Amino acid sequence: MIDEIHVENVALIREADLVPGAGLTVLTGETGAGKTALLSALKLLMGERADSSAVREGSEGALVEGRLFAGPHDEEGFVVTRRLGADGRSRARIDGGLASVRELSERVSPLIDLCGQHEHQRLLDPASHVGMVDAWAGTGVADALKAYREALARAAEAARELARVEEASRTQGSRLEEARFALERIDEVDPKPGEYEELEERLPRAEHAEALASCANDASEALSGEGGTLDALNSAIAGLSRMGSVDAKLADFAEELTSAAIIIEDAASDLRRYRDSVDYDPAELAAAQERFSAFKGLLRQWGPRMEDVFARRAEAAELLSLVDDAEARVRRAREALEAAEAVLDEAARALTKRRNAAAPRFCREVGKQMARLEMGRAELVWESRELPRERWTAQGPCACELLYRSGAGLTPRPLRRIASGGELSRVMLAAKVVLGEADAVDTLVFDEVDAGVGGATARSLAQVLADLARTHQVIVVTHLAQVAVQGSVHYVVRRDDSEDVPETRLLRVEGPERIAEVARLLSGDATEESLAHAKQMLAEAGQL
Repeated sequence: MIDEIHVENVALIREADLVPGAGLTVLTGETGAGKTALLSALKLLMGERADSSAVREGSEGALVEGRLFAGPHDEEGFVVTRRLGADGRSRARIDGGLASVRELSERVSPLIDLCGQHEHQRLLDPASHVGMVDAWAGTGVADALKAYREALARAAEAARELARVEEASRTQGSRLEEARFALERIDEVDPKPGEYEELEERLPRAEHAEALASCANDASEALSGEGGTLDALNSAIAGLSRMGSVDAKLADFAEELTSAAIIIEDAASDLRRYRDSVDYDPAELAAAQERFSAFKGLLRQWGPRMEDVFARRAEAAELLSLVDDAEARVRRAREALEAAEAVLDEAARALTKRRNAAAPRFCREVGKQMARLEMGRAELVWESRELPRERWTAQGPCACELLYRSGAGLTPRPLRRIASGGELSRVMLAAKVVLGEADAVDTLVFDEVDAGVGGATARSLAQVLADLARTHQVIVVTHLAQVAVQGSVHYVVRRDDSEDVPETRLLRVEGPERIAEVARLLSGDATEESLAHAKQMLAEAGQL
């Protein structure tokens, strides 16, 4: 939903602000006043590419800013900014951060339908027709579509698996020999998980066993052997203890050294135990070195980690098993694909059946709204053409489209072949009323919806727009008083030709000013009679 739009230097607009209501907002003004400039500004916000011709003459650049809400649960909204220089360069921002025009389009376009300008008509894209019918049909079609998509994904996975086993069964020559060599070479070493890391830690100690035992022995002798540290320490302790009776401080030193002697004696004992635990076995060392060398060889070929070696073995084993058991594996994969395709075929039929049941009902409901708009016997016709299996997509197994038939007995034609922008807008209006709250688009902007409309049709059009405004934010550019009086918000677009470069101004009107504008729409002037009629129409519409 659009909260507010600020425009500077777009076409004839010098500066304008549009704050549409949550329901129906109407824009009126004399022909040539510049109403299309506002639509041009909106297109810039929606990410349409533009050139310097959109910039007001004499200005360095154009600016369009807007605050929008992405659905009813978006409480904070987001702000988008589009700048267009006189040199044609464009810059976009979303919530203050730089963005591309494509990102702007992806963020804003899904929230707004611009009806009446063909380049923004979702109704012209047959791909959108299925989405409209699905949204209107509700859970029945939604459940069938979900089952179909799940079956389509499983069938695709089964097809990939069949292709993989078939490719493996055809594997010959160097690739097969490489796999066989890798499996034999790795199995020859027969590495165990964690074994290499254990060897890497243990082998240096085994290689230096004699030096380690000798070092521990020498240290133990230096501490506790004859004439070692403990002998000198015990002699010092004895002397200090004798004189401790004379000076207690020396007794304290003796006590501290006694604790040190205990620690040293324990350390010497631990060193002797370490010396005795060192096991030097030349044959065992040679075996460990040989095994470590074998591990290194595997790492050079398939490393750099042992995990890579194990992965290569698993890959080679699977490839060889596929080749050895190719026929059975291909048969099983083919059977799995056939089963998946059978499930998919059933899901496709169920989806098509539900869609083909819902779509005509949707067309009939749209037809009722089109009848309200005095469109004669015009109607929508649902066309569903089965596609070859290879062309099935996530949208479904059929090419579906809403066709337009302007009268009984006439050939239905694609909506894009409708020549009249006003007629196309009224079809869109009718479809949107039927969709109601199921429609994913919050804001609808109608530009040509009242083209060629008058009399009773104008009143019907106004009522349909009012109905639509109960479920959507609707912005309408109109020349009809019947439509204008239904708006909860009313803006007038006026053109000022007093300067060299004409200027379009946007004014929100209420009270007497709005009555005067409705009177102008009725008679071209604010006469006493037209003012009274305008006031009556606004009162009947609940806008006074």
